[in-house]
Amino acid sequence: MMGVLRTSRRRIVRVAAASLLVWIVMPAAQAQQQQQPQQQQPQQKPAPGAPLVRTPEEQTYARFREWAGRQPPGTPGGPDIVQRYRAKLAADGLAAAAIDREIAIVVEQGQQIAIERWNRILTSPNARFNHEPNAFLAGMIKGRTPGTALDVGMGQGRNALYLAKQGWTVTGFDPAAEAVALAEREAKAAGVSIKTATLRDDEFEFGTARWDLIVLSYVDVRGNAERVLRALKPGGFVVVEAFHRDATKQSSIGGAVVFDTNELLTMFSSLRVLRYEDTDAVADFGLEKTRVVRLCAEKP
Repeated sequence: MMGVLRTSRRRIVRVAAASLLVWIVMPAAQAQQQQQPQQQQPQQKPAPGAPLVRTPEEQTYARFREWAGRQPPGTPGGPDIVQRYRAKLAADGLAAAAIDREIAIVVEQGQQIAIERWNRILTSPNARFNHEPNAFLAGMIKGRTPGTALDVGMGQGRNALYLAKQGWTVTGFDPAAEAVALAEREAKAAGVSIKTATLRDDEFEFGTARWDLIVLSYVDVRGNAERVLRALKPGGFVVVEAFHRDATKQSSIGGAVVFDTNELLTMFSSLRVLRYEDTDAVADFGLEKTRVVRLCAEKP
């Protein structure tokens, strides 16, 4: 019933420093400090939907993720941000050996820590995120003839399954293998077919003029914008929902899902805007009222 485009799970544990920022794709956990820096950052609420940080390694990576999430949009990732974080730790007064340990964890274990974290969040029935399909997406497909749809960062499949039930031919991918496996089980139980892949954004082949719909729901948009523009068919449309930067005033949120006023409009300026919203609403992640941005835009 279900076509599954699987790759070995070993592929997703490869750590490339150049993709570190991609992992800051949804609300980040508030770090639990192992060491007290000389310069304290303002306290923020724990991240929406985030489980408790568990191991010392997770605490270390959470500190990096929380700091990186506060960096301005367009901040270079990879070795550049790692070196900037090293300088930040030094300015905080950490000893050289402690800095080396923290950087080694960020570079060598960061992606796998992030994968395991999102596996826990996305497969937990009690995690604070909307387990139902995104309401903006549901509204935007009304009256549309079903076609081929791509769900980027599909998680546990809440949007992919909904689209399949509406008659769309759906492909979804996510590096969180346990979440993808849950989506596959739910699809089988519902009697619908979806194709899945356990891959990162930079591993998945978006293709050219391939999709009638691409969904970007609380995932990295900046890193995927060019791929989306190329991959949409003429007449195809993209649906985006994410946080406005103002939301970071009340919670620590990963920078890849935080956008400035009208930034999405600029990012997809070559598309015909069907609907754009900058509004206060209950976000899908955290389930708290905050400022969110939404875009539905069509390729001419």
